[in-house]
This record gives sequence, structure tokens and C-alpha cells, in this order.
Amino acid sequence: MKKPIPSLHLNADDFIPATSEEKESLVVMRESVNFWKDGLRRLRKNKIAMVSLVFILIIIVFAYFLPSFWPYTYDQQIKYSENLSPFEYGKDEQARIDAGESVFPHICGTDKLGRDFAVRLMMGTRISLTVGLICAALILIIGATFGAIAGFAGGWVDNIMMRFTDILYTIPDILLIIILSITLRPKIESLATVKGSLWMNQVGPNSTALVIVFALLYWVGMARITRSQVLILKESEYVTAARALGAKSGRIIRKHLLTNCIGTLIVTTTLQIPSAIFTESYLSFLGLGVSAPMPSLGSLATDAVKGMNTYPHLLLLPAILISVIILVFNLFGDGLRDAFDPKLKD
Repeated sequence: MKKPIPSLHLNADDFIPATSEEKESLVVMRESVNFWKDGLRRLRKNKIAMVSLVFILIIIVFAYFLPSFWPYTYDQQIKYSENLSPFEYGKDEQARIDAGESVFPHICGTDKLGRDFAVRLMMGTRISLTVGLICAALILIIGATFGAIAGFAGGWVDNIMMRFTDILYTIPDILLIIILSITLRPKIESLATVKGSLWMNQVGPNSTALVIVFALLYWVGMARITRSQVLILKESEYVTAARALGAKSGRIIRKHLLTNCIGTLIVTTTLQIPSAIFTESYLSFLGLGVSAPMPSLGSLATDAVKGMNTYPHLLLLPAILISVIILVFNLFGDGLRDAFDPKLKD
């Protein structure tokens, strides 16, 4: 059988425009997604992370929105209503109920001063969350900036900056918090009288000192993580191209290096929030937290320790709330890590 002789003539039928049916058959079945869309898609598949996110939203509503609609305030002392059990009424409140008046129940009881414990739990959660979020934001800003500069500069600059972080590891944080609480108290109390200084007026010098200590000490881990990422990314082709085009070091760090390790920074910051909340809680438990009458979860547990045998719910409720907050933030942080870490992609 003879083989057909190859021809140099072109077939005109090969250049006929494709029909719409032929074009549809060539369409890619899955649309291209960017880094964030792909990460969010993976995060939505993580049921534990999504349940944790729902709990976080509930806690935020509980702490920041519900107190505005609550009939009691965190510092309101109700006469003859001391140490009430949940859904129990005081003497005057019971008399008002007997007279036909409607009285909102104390869902979580009251403390030894007759203050509604439910609203104090809300405000304590607000303070603990606020301190945790502010500390995490400061750690992100300081740590990411310091680590990016050290990793990008390299050489002796990197050695000096990293040795500085090693020195910070040796500073006892509890001792520094006590010292700052004593030295900063007069200045913070004077600032609290200035109009608009609501934060200092509410939480007092101890928690302000705690935030300052977090800003001074706890960014070291973030700096090391950022440095390790920058050491890898700065050898990439797009960084070399940016340098060849004349981009300055600050722009390269801001636009190229930090942008490409933003997923790792977000995950690390999310995991830093429960650590800050736990630190604030146990410092408040030791009496180094917020100033009375403003509560935090740690200070609520401290006040309830002496009466734990008689009124155990006053200790159990803030302890359970602390545990739930730390647990859901850790689980959500793990979910973010699994979703946005490129090494864990399926």
C-alpha cells in the first residue's frame, strides 16, 4: 500500500472561523482565581473554621452591641440585690413585680455589690477583646516592618537587628508591666481628664501599660517570621525586575515583599489575638489589669474567687468565656493557616 505523498498546498477549510459550539467546547471549565479567592474558597470548606467564625461574630455582638440595649449598666448598683442567683430578684424588685410592674431579670445573677453580672460579662469581654485586637495590630505593624527591613537589608544590618530581638527575649514582661503601671499612672491619669481620652479613662493605666509592653516586647516572633519570608522572596525575579527599573527599597518592601507574604502575616496575627487575650486575663487575675469599676474577664474571675464555694457561677462564667474565646480564635487561625499557606494547597 502506497503512502500518500505530502502536499505543500494549504487546505482552505482549516481557516474557516470556529462556530459558537466549537468555541464553547474550548472554554476552560474552571475560572481562574486569585490568591484571596482561592484562600477564601478553601476556608469555606473548613467546617471547623467556619463554625469558629460564627462564634467570633456572636462574641463580637455580645461584647460591642448587646450592652447598648441592656437595661442595666456595668457600674449600676441595685439596692437589696446583692449576690443574687441567675433569674433571681432582689427585695425591691420583687415588690415592684408584686405591684404589677415589669422587671428585667438578672440572667446571670448579680455580684456582691448588686451589679448585674450579665452586662459586666459583656463589658469584660469587650475590654479583653479590645486589648487583644489592639495588641495584635501593634505586633503586626512593628514586627512586620522590623522583620522586613532586617531581611531585605541583610548583612551586618540584619545581624544587629536580630541580636536586638534576642536581647528583648530576656526582658521579664511581668516585671516591666508592673514598672510601667507605676511610672505611667500619673501621666495616664492626667491624660484621662482630657476630652476624648475615653480609652484611658475607662481601662486605666494598668491595661495601657499592658498594651505598651506588648508593643515593646511581643512583636519579636512576628519579626522573625517576616524576616524568614522576606529572605526567600527578595531573591525572586519580580524583585530583581523592580530593582532594574529603579524602584526604591521602601517601595520594594511595601509593594512586593510584604504584599506577597500578607497571608502568613494575617494568620500569625490571628493566632496572636488569643495569646494577648490570655495574657490580659491572667494579669487582670493578678490585679494588674483594668481599673475598677470597669471589668475584664480576668478581673471578674478574681473578684469571684473568694466566693467560689457559695456563688460558683460568678467564677465559672468568665472562665468558660475566656476558654471559648481563646479556643475559637485558635481554631479560626488554624483554618486561615490551612487556607492561605501555599505549602498546604491540595
